[in-house]
Amino acid sequence: MRELRNIEGVHPRDLTNRQRLLLGFVIGLVSVVLVLSITYNWGMRTLEDRPQSIFRSVQVVVQALTTTGFGGDAGWTSPGMNVLMTIIQVSGVVIGFVTLRVLIIPLYERTPLNLDDRLTSKSDHVVIAEYRRDTDLLLEELEELGIDYALIESDEEEAKRLSDDGYQAIKGDPEERDDLDRATIERASLLITDAGDNTASIVLTALEANEDLRVISFTESTRRERALAELGVDRSIPPHALIGRRLAEKATLPVTIDERSDADDIDVREILVRRDSPLHGARVDESPITAHPDLTLVAGWFDGELRLPLAADDELTPNTVLVVAGPESEIDDVANEIAGGRSRRIERSSTVIVAGFGEGGTAALEALPEDVSVTTIDDSADRTPDIVGDVTEPETLHDAGIEEASALIVTVDDDSTALLTIAIARSLSSEVEILVRVNDTEKVRPAFRAGADYVLAIQRVSARLVATEVHGERVMDPTSQIRLVRAEGAPFAGQRLEEARRNTERGWTVIGLSRGGTVHTDERTTIEADDDVFVAGSDAAIQEFERTVDTP
Repeated sequence: MRELRNIEGVHPRDLTNRQRLLLGFVIGLVSVVLVLSITYNWGMRTLEDRPQSIFRSVQVVVQALTTTGFGGDAGWTSPGMNVLMTIIQVSGVVIGFVTLRVLIIPLYERTPLNLDDRLTSKSDHVVIAEYRRDTDLLLEELEELGIDYALIESDEEEAKRLSDDGYQAIKGDPEERDDLDRATIERASLLITDAGDNTASIVLTALEANEDLRVISFTESTRRERALAELGVDRSIPPHALIGRRLAEKATLPVTIDERSDADDIDVREILVRRDSPLHGARVDESPITAHPDLTLVAGWFDGELRLPLAADDELTPNTVLVVAGPESEIDDVANEIAGGRSRRIERSSTVIVAGFGEGGTAALEALPEDVSVTTIDDSADRTPDIVGDVTEPETLHDAGIEEASALIVTVDDDSTALLTIAIARSLSSEVEILVRVNDTEKVRPAFRAGADYVLAIQRVSARLVATEVHGERVMDPTSQIRLVRAEGAPFAGQRLEEARRNTERGWTVIGLSRGGTVHTDERTTIEADDDVFVAGSDAAIQEFERTVDTP
């Protein structure tokens, strides 16, 4: 009862609300016991004709209030005493609830909680030293992949919230060796840090404890990557730059095609499923591409993540980009149905506007092909954009040529500004492709409602970047593009195209063949040894194909 002892010698005006509540509770409790004891003593003498001392009456009342019994007084005959005993018993229940709420629960709430006690045994795990984005998203991704981790969070309330939600989180300062040791840093295999200017201190302290530790660090600028590498960071992740680059890739068509002329009959296209697409919510196996005999569904981008092969039950949402291979005329026939109301191919000679010329906008500009005309907009002249102005003003977008532009890439820092830019751009042009970066995952849907065609959220992409890095996969990597190559048909002789396409687990697939100067893509066509086949897949998959299948 430390709080009650602190009340002694203190003027009532100086008491805290908590102390006043406790003082009132004690005075009320004593008063109730005294009143009931005096009443009970009177009743035993007057109504039951069994006089006794007041101390005996106090004992009986306390026994009744605490439900521990009534002793030898049990068995009252007068109605008044039975009513009085009922009142005493009910009072005991009420006092019990009040005591629980006023005294017991607050004591437990004020007891310091050691979050370390909630950590499971760790070995070969991931230590996350601060994470300044949506922590829940990251931890959900890790748990879905079955990756063991320990998060060190400097904010006490946030650490407790995450721990209460079942995550492996502790409160601590990752710059302190003792706090890193609490996360079992010496047995960890990977350190992930997102601590801004404190990154260097955290990395050096962690490597001192575990020199074999692999380190991944988030950075706001690609200019810091070299310095972080000198510190011991194995991979720096600049999410703004990566997303800017990815948006630029979506605004053009990065495809490698064999030089031979008849390869022009085979095309690889990325078809965007827009928000107004009739296939929104449909599964991959319900798309018209799956059943088309001349087309092959090679891969798909889902929120910036390349999936190859696609699962039949993957859902097509307004952010899905399908990679389709086949005759150009056949692709054009299904493009409108898949994409939605607006569908036109963005050519290499197109005009692209980049709104926001910071780290993401700069990366987007660098990723765009040289023969694409680019106009950059920013409100700061220090960034040397083509147009200095407010991207939310129609006049600014008009000066940039929004009416004739093929694509608008929005990489402004503020989500509210991005949403307003989308709405204004869409009001000025119904044809322009609008590709957007937002910070908050919750702003993805509003961005689509405002008129965007493709949206990537920093929080979601950052979480997936970390999860897939830990899991050994690559996401948002410009080298993971789709390639189309020509190979000899001998390894597939006797197979129909349908059979050669079926096994997509290897990461590459046969999409057609060339015979006598004519390209065939019908799945019922049988491959002959003298044919040339066209194979599509990611860079890594094509390299594996060339090593293991396409050999002399």
